[in-house]
Amino acid sequence: MRFTTYAFGALLLATTAPAFADDTAPPPALSVSGSATIVSDYRFRGLSQSDLKPALQGGITISHESGFYVSTWGSSIDDYIANGSDQEIDLIAGYSKTLSSGVKLDGGLLYYYYPGGGHANTDFAEPYLDVSGTLGPVTAKVTANYAWKQRALSLDGVHKEDNLYLAGDLSSGIPGTPLSVSAHLGHTFGQSYISVGDGYTDWGLGASYTWKHLTFGLNYVDTDKDAYILDSHAHVRNIGRGGVVASVGLSF
Repeated sequence: MRFTTYAFGALLLATTAPAFADDTAPPPALSVSGSATIVSDYRFRGLSQSDLKPALQGGITISHESGFYVSTWGSSIDDYIANGSDQEIDLIAGYSKTLSSGVKLDGGLLYYYYPGGGHANTDFAEPYLDVSGTLGPVTAKVTANYAWKQRALSLDGVHKEDNLYLAGDLSSGIPGTPLSVSAHLGHTFGQSYISVGDGYTDWGLGASYTWKHLTFGLNYVDTDKDAYILDSHAHVRNIGRGGVVASVGLSF
């Protein structure tokens, strides 16, 4: 902790002023946070989930002081993602803890739910683990997501497939400004529905500007994969091609 002149003054006041009863209420055991975002394209591990078009997203998280939390997050998607479904809903339960060294561990289970997907098996579960830490203004994070063999990940609708995703992220606020920059590199291993066949690498560079509860972002996202799909309008699109994603988000 940095011991500032302000902190020293507060300490001096505390030792010389008469004692009064502390009316400050303890922080609540539960806290609630949420977000609502508009993006010009919803990219999941580099691949577009919204046919290279805008998407609406939102989420809410309930956290306990012990470190346990539950969360739900959703986004509009194009129907090629999950047999006609137009929505992705993520259900999450996890635990987060910051060690005395400053390293933060965050792990749990994420369930992808696609309502309106007909009789097809499109929903699947995926455990995750994040390890992050800071060095000055830079935050580094390493992520591992592994979905065990499930029929929803099958390429042929019969055989079960699994999927492993490893990624690294760097982010930093620019001191004295409301600007932040970020960099991302990830790789999807295995042949599954998530990877649209073979594994591939995705990467991105981004910048964001925060004003009060609003955050404006620009990110360049790209992959080394050509993933062609036939959308609902019979248009062939490469959802793995590079592109700029703009976003406006509200946090509360």
